Amino acid sequence: MIDDFEACYQFMRSRDPCYDGYFFVGVLSTGIYCRPSCPARLPKRRNVRLFRTAAAAQEEGLRACKRCDPDAAPGSPAWNRRADVAGRAFRLIAEGAVDRDGVPALAGRLGYSQRQLQRILTEEVGAGPLALARAQRAQAARVLIESTGISFAEAALAAGFGSVRQFNETIRAVYARTPTELRHRARRRSGGPSAGTIELRLACREPFDGESAIRFLGHRAVPGVESADGLVYRRSLSLPHGGAVVELSPESAAVRCRLRLDDLRDLAAAVSRCRRLFDLDADPGAVSAHLGRDRHLGELVRRRPGLRVPGCTDGFELAVRAVVGQQVSVLAARTVAARLVERYGEPLAEPLGSIARRFPTASVLAEADPAELSMPRARAAALRELGARVAGGELRLDAGAEPRAAVAGLLEVPGIGPWTATYVAMRALGDPDAYPPGDAGLRRALELRGLPADRAAEERISAAWRPWRSYATIHLWSSLGDEPLSAARSARSRSRSPSRSGKRPASSSGRAAAARP
Repeated sequence: MIDDFEACYQFMRSRDPCYDGYFFVGVLSTGIYCRPSCPARLPKRRNVRLFRTAAAAQEEGLRACKRCDPDAAPGSPAWNRRADVAGRAFRLIAEGAVDRDGVPALAGRLGYSQRQLQRILTEEVGAGPLALARAQRAQAARVLIESTGISFAEAALAAGFGSVRQFNETIRAVYARTPTELRHRARRRSGGPSAGTIELRLACREPFDGESAIRFLGHRAVPGVESADGLVYRRSLSLPHGGAVVELSPESAAVRCRLRLDDLRDLAAAVSRCRRLFDLDADPGAVSAHLGRDRHLGELVRRRPGLRVPGCTDGFELAVRAVVGQQVSVLAARTVAARLVERYGEPLAEPLGSIARRFPTASVLAEADPAELSMPRARAAALRELGARVAGGELRLDAGAEPRAAVAGLLEVPGIGPWTATYVAMRALGDPDAYPPGDAGLRRALELRGLPADRAAEERISAAWRPWRSYATIHLWSSLGDEPLSAARSARSRSRSPSRSGKRPASSSGRAAAARP
């Protein structure tokens, strides 16, 4: 986008917030960087320089605008969904990968040398991994300063800084305020931090249908791990340094987030996962513009333009729940998942109401006794194999996973077929163009719209929805309401052959009993 300066300048003139996060505006005459929608006077063209990221602006010695708070803008949809090296690296850095393991480990994870990774990121986002991590640390430190009462030394350590001096210098350079000034300003606005919790606002682009996201997640909530009460969704999290409990509630152009962390170093990872859970960095305008022109979907999209693709907070958990949900109803799948949580989930040190455990880890389920898993033997074996591959690093389902490789790895697990792998790609890997093959709910939605339900016609019709078929899927599912519908009832859904699973495929004429997991 920043290659077209005149278009970006017109976006700045219109002050449309939907472009916030796509690019940042550096004003050379004042030494600050802003959102495109900043309410300050429009700078002259000759004083404007455009940046792809806040980190790139900070590398040029610019500080954040005090009026528009550019670091709190929604993320770019490009880095939210892109499956290339730059997109995967960006998401891993947002989760704190550089602070935890360093640049060499990040480069090795992505299969590149440090020099290659530096070059790729500089070309694509305007800043290298260290600069991106520094910007991430600065924002995390600011949240800790403003939302908690911990000492600045503790905040520096939790945000990933090597010393208090580095922490102080970075805060002054980026925000033109000292840590003390930031804390005093926040207390004047809100009256002070809440004991034991971190409160923040996760911004997104409008329109945003947060109510539908809560309903989708609440309908599938696993007792003990998550719950939904009205427009408030709560769940436990498993993070790199410990656990957490998060409470999320949608509001205008944002989601209100309350976090209780076992270890404050996990703040960046928790925020990143919550953003992906609600698909907050999506571009609803681009999705609606494309799908809204389709004669089959246009009415649905115009009716609910802010519908998002609900993500997840842990790819392995989502994969387990998808496997558990094969050929059973949503209620039955929740019941089985709740038993897994009760039997294998780690208890929380401080439960929050019904949220009392974390979802079982891959290493724990890899060693689970098949006799203790209340499900068919083949499905229990699939869960154990899935856990073993994820725990051993053969299969990655996190923010840095390459979707095609992850889907191929899932399909190698006996008992996991195309439907399950595609569902995981859609919700865990952020693939915007996933379309679960043979899904009975989708076929029912198409039939209700007077469309043929055979596989060839379905493929032909859905081809017009590329590259946003994941969003088309959510629109079609949502058009059916929350009634139980089959998600994977037949061999066409799971595509398990006898040679791979050791079990004859289910009859396609069998009773549809499952819902989308």
